[in-house]
Amino acid sequence: MGSGLPGEDIMVSAAAPTATDGRLDRSTRVFYGLGSLAFGVKDNGFSYMLMLFYNQVLGVPASLVAVALLTALVFDAIIDPMIGHLSDNFRSAWGRRHPFMYAAALPVAVSYAALWNPPDLSAQGLFLYLTVLAVVIRAFIAFYEVPSSALAAEFTSGYDDRSVLLSYRFFFAWIGGLSIQALAFGVLLKPDATHAVGQLNPEGYARYGLIASLVMLVAIVVSAAGTHRHIPTLRAPPEKRAKTLGQTLSEVRESLNNRSFLFLLASSIATALAGGLVASMNGYFNTFFWGFSAAQISVITLGVFVSAFVALPTAPLLSRRFGKKHTAMLLALLSLLIGIGPVLLRLAGLFPANGTPQLFGILFTTSIVGVTFGIIASTMGSSMIADVVEEAELKTGRRSEGLFFAASAFVGKSVSGFGILAAALLIDAIGLQPGVAPADMPADVIQRMGAVYAPVIIMLYLTGFALLSGYRISRDSHAATLRALAADAEEAAHPFPVKEDG
Repeated sequence: MGSGLPGEDIMVSAAAPTATDGRLDRSTRVFYGLGSLAFGVKDNGFSYMLMLFYNQVLGVPASLVAVALLTALVFDAIIDPMIGHLSDNFRSAWGRRHPFMYAAALPVAVSYAALWNPPDLSAQGLFLYLTVLAVVIRAFIAFYEVPSSALAAEFTSGYDDRSVLLSYRFFFAWIGGLSIQALAFGVLLKPDATHAVGQLNPEGYARYGLIASLVMLVAIVVSAAGTHRHIPTLRAPPEKRAKTLGQTLSEVRESLNNRSFLFLLASSIATALAGGLVASMNGYFNTFFWGFSAAQISVITLGVFVSAFVALPTAPLLSRRFGKKHTAMLLALLSLLIGIGPVLLRLAGLFPANGTPQLFGILFTTSIVGVTFGIIASTMGSSMIADVVEEAELKTGRRSEGLFFAASAFVGKSVSGFGILAAALLIDAIGLQPGVAPADMPADVIQRMGAVYAPVIIMLYLTGFALLSGYRISRDSHAATLRALAADAEEAAHPFPVKEDG
């Protein structure tokens, strides 16, 4: 059966399922990437706006917001691998992945809209409301994100093709998150008679939630429908066999017990924690540390669009030239230096004062460059997870794309969960009180914000950098793994040598 991809004619069977290979057509890349708009919108809201909204606007203590998000993350640690394993083995007329993707669309949108339109409750009531909705949203986004992400390893096994495909995914995730954030700070979060600072006005958040939920709904449905035509060419689930819960868990452990994967996962968790702290504190730094208005924050956000457009073609080029691991390590380090440099210079008294054009210009530029490096490094990380799939298959005899990308989804969501926890601890440590206008914030509190934040970020990123060195899959080793799998498949198809007459 033809795949619809250039130069490919794929025969698929349950006995010997085969992933599509070769260069994917542009429409497949675009439709696949479009789905990440939903995750980008959700992740941007959780990372950049949720703490500010529930803490500074609604008055819920930062520590309680963090507990709510961490509780949801604990559920994620259980839910994500279950969804991954289930989608790896699911059987339906629409394949393994797409039924989950379609089913997630409406629940994701409804629950996300409700998150930003809470009822009139006490701080304790809002804490419970946030906890329940955070668990629900993360569960439903996992029903989409885990199976959708796993398609990357099914669409192509090419070392560089995967970097191209995943660069589209990160491009649309960033475009979605940035667009909705720019809309929020540039249009929706406006000052009024009782709120001198737009980002402290609750009405804008309600409108944001409704618009964001609609974007998520459309993105998921369009992506699932746009990739639907490839279902016949994707891998079939393994043969049904009776398994106890213990046997299932044993297989899951065996699949995930891959050295390169474990180092990559540990590295990703450290850098995700750092990235989550950066994202969660971004609104606080822009509002209190740098003294920016909502309009200025919107302009900086719009500038970062450049990052997404630069990263899209650059990530595959760097992957081909330097390999995924070395590209990820170098650009993660550069992103750290560029991101934390202004804070360190301000603490040393060597940075322009708040309100000056020089300050805004420098931070506008460093934001674009630093985020570009960060997007490329993250793209390499996801592509590296895809390459683990074949190495694990060679060892275990099982394809577990969903299971491995469930771990990737968990790391992505830990950005907001652990990041908000770290932000809450930092906020409590420096004594930043809810409802205080930026002009009234004591100078010593602002100074402590940078002094506590900078060393934590540096430590986390350097830890992730060191752990990534344990990842061992290269272009050559991946090619060798594919050859070994092909040889195994050939041997399975022809287990007995053919005897010649005579």
